[in-house]
Amino acid sequence: MERIYFDNAATTSLDPRVLEAMMPYLTEKFGNPSSIYSYGRETRLAIENARKSVARILDAHPAEIFFTSGGTESSNTAITASVRDLGCTHIISSPLEHHATLHTIEHVHKRGEAALSWVGLLPDGHIDLEDLERRLAASDEKTLVTLMHANNEIGNMLDIHAVGEICKKYGAVFHSDTVQTVGHFPFDLRNTPVHFITGSAHKFHGPKGVGLLYVNENVRINPFIQGGSQERNMRAGTENVYGVVGFGRALELATANHEADSVYIKGVKLYMMEQLEQRVKGVTFNGDPLGRSLYTVLSVSFPKTERSEMLLFNLDINGICASGGSACTSGAEQGSHVIRAINNNPNQVTVRFSFSRNNTREQVDTVVAKLKELI
Repeated sequence: MERIYFDNAATTSLDPRVLEAMMPYLTEKFGNPSSIYSYGRETRLAIENARKSVARILDAHPAEIFFTSGGTESSNTAITASVRDLGCTHIISSPLEHHATLHTIEHVHKRGEAALSWVGLLPDGHIDLEDLERRLAASDEKTLVTLMHANNEIGNMLDIHAVGEICKKYGAVFHSDTVQTVGHFPFDLRNTPVHFITGSAHKFHGPKGVGLLYVNENVRINPFIQGGSQERNMRAGTENVYGVVGFGRALELATANHEADSVYIKGVKLYMMEQLEQRVKGVTFNGDPLGRSLYTVLSVSFPKTERSEMLLFNLDINGICASGGSACTSGAEQGSHVIRAINNNPNQVTVRFSFSRNNTREQVDTVVAKLKELI
């Protein structure tokens, strides 16, 4: 039985060309980048070349790019630093954020380090920007606004420029979790009013365990992890050399193929929407799938029946990988905090399908036929 993998927002397969770029750093080029002899110098060079490449693609300065263990560490660092180093005593966020953000701001709030408010949501799951502006106008405290660029469960995209301009107007610090968009959309950070963004290589066919934190050059923060001078004194610990090399290569490939890939993947998503509407009764879509939305993600609600309650489990038995919300919470019974916030309908079962360039319309046909049978 061929497995059909429709959970690319959770992780993607490693591109063989990325593995090829990483391999020398797993074998003969094993030096510690902090060592001064040739073995160390060649790994140091590899890291700095990756940094330059990433900076060029995102239109940032290499000094603004820091490599981390992933999006979670990057968001933790940005949020913690905004409160402890930049003097933010108020945080505005949304209930739709990834847990890497939600758990961090709740932790900071519980410790009494910052007040916490939630921005309003529009019925289609987009952020209410007028409400954001009202809250910033009413707050006389230094504020951190943390809002994700694209939601990992429903795919809705934030107008990052509009939010950045509102933050600028009120002197707020702006952090955006861009884990679902780095490697999937072009960035021009020179002309984007944002203080921190994040990235994770495994969302765009790179390796797991390596991420990105962009820190705008006008921002001065202290390290989140102590103990060494790596990453220009910003992140202690011997660098994940082969991971960093993989991040750089994966982003180069994603950027080179972006136009063709995005059109192709969006076609697969729209085809699945169309097939589901035609062939499965009572299907609805969450968020704004035809509007400002990720071309990779489709969140579908099916009517709840005896049969559909076990839907994910039955898809899995049939070799189809999809998720209920985000992969990070798929084992948890409580369902998705995102779906609860925008569409709290107990008579529906929600499944997220997410696509990559490796998916085909034939796979969509197989999955839709199986869904029809299961429901």
